[in-house]
Amino acid sequence: MSKCPHNRRKYNCKECGGSGICPHNREKSQCYECGGSQICLHNRQKSKCKECGGSSICSHNRRKSQCKECGGSQFCRHNREKSKCKECGGSSICPHNRRKTECKECGGSSICEHLKIRSRCKECGGSAICSHNRRKYQCKECGGSAICSHNRRKYQCKDCKGSQICSHNHIKSQCKKCLADKDNTIPKVEEYTKEEYEIISFLTKK
Repeated sequence: MSKCPHNRRKYNCKECGGSGICPHNREKSQCYECGGSQICLHNRQKSKCKECGGSSICSHNRRKSQCKECGGSQFCRHNREKSKCKECGGSSICPHNRRKTECKECGGSSICEHLKIRSRCKECGGSAICSHNRRKYQCKECGGSAICSHNRRKYQCKDCKGSQICSHNHIKSQCKKCLADKDNTIPKVEEYTKEEYEIISFLTKK
């Protein structure tokens, strides 16, 4: 099929008024209003519909391109979404090394008049705030996702072996033994013999 001046197929070119473009300025096959052939009974694109078992849905019930387990094309070598990866210079990262939408200096679209992320702003009644005026995922009454079966925050739960629980079964930042071990990781200078100190001084100067 020949290409148009815009380097597209004439049939699918909006600028050229291609016959494959509908009155809503979409491809006919993908237009909801026109009942396009690629739209399923759930009013989604067939290939992306989970209920229809679309070809773009993986065995983990996610879009293949967005699935880490499947090695989706939208994930970088740091195992993050490419557009949101700071190391990769993702397109969603601003000059201040933040997500553009959440950057105050850039006037991100997700920042409210109170200079907070809109969804987390209590004054704005953000979508992430529950009826108890807490973040939904941290609210016990709402059964937040950060709350474990023991009715504690998962990362601070001893029974769940939360990420903030140390080997002594205490909260890491409050554990005296962990703090003492941290302080003793670097031997004091006076613990070296004179000969050892001279060797170390010589090596560090190189």
